[in-house]
Amino acid sequence: MTARTTRTAGADDLPDGAALPVADPATTRRAARRLIRLDGRAFALMLALNALAAGAGLVGPWLLGRIVDTVRSGGGVGTVDRLALVILVCALAQLLLARYARYVGHRFGERTVARVREQYVDRALALPAAAVERAGTGDLTARGTTDVTSVARTLRDAAPEVFIAAAQALFLLGAVVVLDPLLGLCGLGLLSGLLAVRWYLRRAHTAYLAEGAATSALAELLAATATGARTVEALGLQERRTAASERAIERCRRTRTRTLFLRSVLLPAVEVSYVIPVVGVLLVGGALHGRDGISLGVVVSAALYLRQLSEPMATILLWIEQLQSSGAAFARVEGLGRTPAATKAVPHQSAAPSPALPADDRIDVTAVHYAYDNGAVGRGPDGDSAPDPAPDRDVLHGVDLTIRPGERIALVGPSGAGKSTLGRLLAGIDAPRSGSVTVGRVPIAELDPEVLRRQVVLVTQEHHVFLGTVRDNLRIAAPDADDTALRAALAAVGAEWAKELPAGLDTELGAGGHRPDGTQSQQLALARVVLADPHTLILDEATALLDPRTARLADPHTLILDEATALLDPRTARHTERALAAVLKGRTVIAIAHRLHTAHDADRVAVMEGGRLTELGTHDDLVATDGAYAALWRSWHG
Repeated sequence: MTARTTRTAGADDLPDGAALPVADPATTRRAARRLIRLDGRAFALMLALNALAAGAGLVGPWLLGRIVDTVRSGGGVGTVDRLALVILVCALAQLLLARYARYVGHRFGERTVARVREQYVDRALALPAAAVERAGTGDLTARGTTDVTSVARTLRDAAPEVFIAAAQALFLLGAVVVLDPLLGLCGLGLLSGLLAVRWYLRRAHTAYLAEGAATSALAELLAATATGARTVEALGLQERRTAASERAIERCRRTRTRTLFLRSVLLPAVEVSYVIPVVGVLLVGGALHGRDGISLGVVVSAALYLRQLSEPMATILLWIEQLQSSGAAFARVEGLGRTPAATKAVPHQSAAPSPALPADDRIDVTAVHYAYDNGAVGRGPDGDSAPDPAPDRDVLHGVDLTIRPGERIALVGPSGAGKSTLGRLLAGIDAPRSGSVTVGRVPIAELDPEVLRRQVVLVTQEHHVFLGTVRDNLRIAAPDADDTALRAALAAVGAEWAKELPAGLDTELGAGGHRPDGTQSQQLALARVVLADPHTLILDEATALLDPRTARLADPHTLILDEATALLDPRTARHTERALAAVLKGRTVIAIAHRLHTAHDADRVAVMEGGRLTELGTHDDLVATDGAYAALWRSWHG
């Protein structure tokens, strides 16, 4: 029950305009605040523990200064020992508080990243198929793996460390100012490092977004090449694909070199900024002490405080690159929420009002115009066409068609005529540029995903077998189905091979388990359709047929067929076609016919030419008219 379109191996470049959206900074900040609010107590506890740990760390340098002044004034050893013991206790307290703060921070990070992953999966599954096809699976995969992993690392590791380091830095600077405001001014030497950080931050976000986009494009290109390897060899496209891959790799290299340059400027500048405040305190403090302006202990304490700044600042510097990288990654992950319908199925958000339900099974196509946007290259949704049309150029022109419940219609026409494109509009995958496609007077493309699945299911010639057991693959369509229903669905599509598997429904599929061939993969996909029990079914060069004995499981009202038996061997295809007649009895059938024997048995034949519906009638009437259909029929029969 999948409709998966991939770019063909002949596509040399991936258009940037087809990429999935990226969230703007304001949206990203709102999303981050929302995640914090969802676990606000843990976040507040983490901040409190960090503050206490930083406060405990201030005691040591201050008491060390007291020890220096005590020794200079001739104080006793007992006083020094007591101060030293307090320093030890405070150091232990700082260690324990910091350790527990990290523990709380890591738990906060793990819970938060779990929410990010769950929301990403919800949004990815709710994406319109057309959006995924235009962007390519590489972008979606890169966001769900590389980007989510980057966000997870930040939430789990970077965020707690940075919070601790920031609290320590602020407390240390405050302590110097409290000791002596004049010496506190020496901390302004850190501004040189802060200026470098500001210069870096102004450029890093854009640079890391470009790096992520380049990585997605490369992943998509490699995935398309690997998937279409046989096509590459058959058409002699090795050199073109190699050249395209080299260009994508070079683009990745340039974007990563850019981020490397930014880091190479930032790191030395910040390293120098550590030394300047300490030098300033020693020079100014020495001069003031020589004039009896301040005690030596104060100078020592201030110098130690500023010297200790190097550790938290180094921690912040260590993670700042990760924070920028993960910030860009989080913007890409959150960008999924900006696609149409992506938020509608996310359970963490408030539900939208229930849409209208179709009144009946009648399908009306009225004055439909449709154009592909973004100029996406490669195989278009019309499975029999070559490269997709140019941007915003109509491929359907004013199509009008009414499909009555229980009617059998065949869509025929030459390659690239728009048959499968019209099928996609009927399935609600795409929406017309103008005009309307309705079922029961409700626009198909506006149906809620749950309602749409019960109305229309498009099954193409490309099937996917998921890693897992046979049971896992089937329950994707019906999570609550018991084993009896699963076996009945397999029997309905003629999947007798499933009975012979060593572990039955518990047999693992894929690497290390049973590897289903093309026919078996096709039957699994059809079994999912049987279990989903759709109201309307679109079969696009995809399917073995349902056994009449279990037709009650499917019971679709409308089916759109697009040479559904293409991948079956002739013997299986004959069995399939015999079963089809019984299953389709009393239901609407729309056959996107590449082989005209399908059209011969239809109630009506709709002829598509150049994106227009040019002829409509019965097979005999159209042959007698001696028009485009008659020419196709004669050509098909030689």
